[in-house]
Amino acid sequence: MITTRYLIIGGGMTADAAAKGIREHDADGGIVLVGSEQHPPYKRPPLSKGLWSGGAEEKIWKKTEEVPGAELRLGRRIVSLDLDARRATDDAGEEYAWEKLLLATGGTPRRLGGDDGDVVYFRTLDDFHSLHGSVGEGTRVAVIGGGFIGSEIAAALVGNGATVSMTFPEPTIGFRLLPRGLGEFVTGYYREKGVEVDAGGMVGSPKELDADIVVAGLGIVPNVELAEAAGLPVENGIVVDEYGRVGGRADVFAAGDVASFPSPVLGKRFRVEHEDHANTHGKVVGANMAGAGQAYDHIPFFYSDMFDLGYEAVGEVDARLATVETWQEPNRKGTVAYVDDDGRPRGFLLWNVWDKVDAARELIRAGEPVGEGALA
Repeated sequence: MITTRYLIIGGGMTADAAAKGIREHDADGGIVLVGSEQHPPYKRPPLSKGLWSGGAEEKIWKKTEEVPGAELRLGRRIVSLDLDARRATDDAGEEYAWEKLLLATGGTPRRLGGDDGDVVYFRTLDDFHSLHGSVGEGTRVAVIGGGFIGSEIAAALVGNGATVSMTFPEPTIGFRLLPRGLGEFVTGYYREKGVEVDAGGMVGSPKELDADIVVAGLGIVPNVELAEAAGLPVENGIVVDEYGRVGGRADVFAAGDVASFPSPVLGKRFRVEHEDHANTHGKVVGANMAGAGQAYDHIPFFYSDMFDLGYEAVGEVDARLATVETWQEPNRKGTVAYVDDDGRPRGFLLWNVWDKVDAARELIRAGEPVGEGALA
């Protein structure tokens, strides 16, 4: 039996941030982190960005093991929880007794189903090592998915000499994020870069694709099984309050990719799968486990690189919303405000525009209607 004040289930960026948040408010309480990967926590964005262009792998590590009093149990997976007894059991049969519990279980790549045994579901450092080591000049790679991961990994593969195709059911790359005109531009831009884009395409079986390697980037499914089995509230993730508490309990918390959290600024619940949220939500919820009592009111942002295009996005960026677009150079440099029926900004897409995230957050918080040139 391992006994600890704080048990963190999960080994990603959120878990790392939580351990550091705990330690800022509790100098002595024991922390045990149980992660299913063999690696300690690391930054995930470089897997589809910088590592493909020669970035140094030693820079991705979060150095969680340097948190005083933190013990990392890697290559282990918690398989059962007893909330009444405050006990957990891992897949090796080891038991853990805890006072405070954090579910930072993240998500699992959404799968195609059927005969998909050879498909690379790109998510982890091991996935990067395997794919990077298999790709050379002229390697034929089929990417399934036109969203965040699909678009990034397709660009990275082309930059490493692969012959790349993309297949997805939507009309354009980034269909759920980008205004239609911008999505059409990006789709054409990828074709100019040599990517064979099958927009509106469907894949019956990966074996139908003419490729040496098939990579799927279909998003993730939140890992809620432990919470569900323990009777905790689950709806598109583990439902938490503004402090990260689950089910009204003072001893169970959830954070990061897996958490459905309330945004006081935007007035609805979100589940966010990006680095900024993992780090900020993890740290706040970890601090709250140690008694900080800090409400999470951060507006997360994310960013992407697609060949020589790039963007930062903050708030609710959803192509179904109306937009107010301001272009310095059409489709190359400008800002897109996603607005409600009264013209108030819900989110901003900063397209090849940098250092404006905080200003965009201020406009979202102000809640006043915006027009063209709002971030000029």
